[in-house]
Amino acid sequence: MAELVQYYGTGRRKSSVARVFLRPGDGKFVVNGRPFNEYFLTDAQKVEIKQPLVTSETTSTFDIVSTVSGGGVNGQAGALRMGISRALLEFNIELRKKLKAEGFLSRDARGKERKKYGQKGARKRFQFSKR
Repeated sequence: MAELVQYYGTGRRKSSVARVFLRPGDGKFVVNGRPFNEYFLTDAQKVEIKQPLVTSETTSTFDIVSTVSGGGVNGQAGALRMGISRALLEFNIELRKKLKAEGFLSRDARGKERKKYGQKGARKRFQFSKR
């Protein structure tokens, strides 16, 4: 039996984690068992996720199977982009220069700021009254 060829990458953004498997194929894209276009609705998210594939010119070379968990849809899109980039590196290390120049390999560390005591939120204060 032939062994399954696949390349794995993990992506993280905010509190989202994406596990991405690139398999040789014709460009099918599945996220959590659903088609890519069904899972991500806005064009901005779709473009963001496909950026590493467009940059490396491998759009129709791989089938992508991924599981995404945690956070919201935008965070998941960012995590997926990073996961795809890392999996592409596993496929071909020479893509590193292109992907790094575009910033696809750096983890965006921004997260939710904690709420402070004596305040309504992280930055917002309770209403102030002079009298």
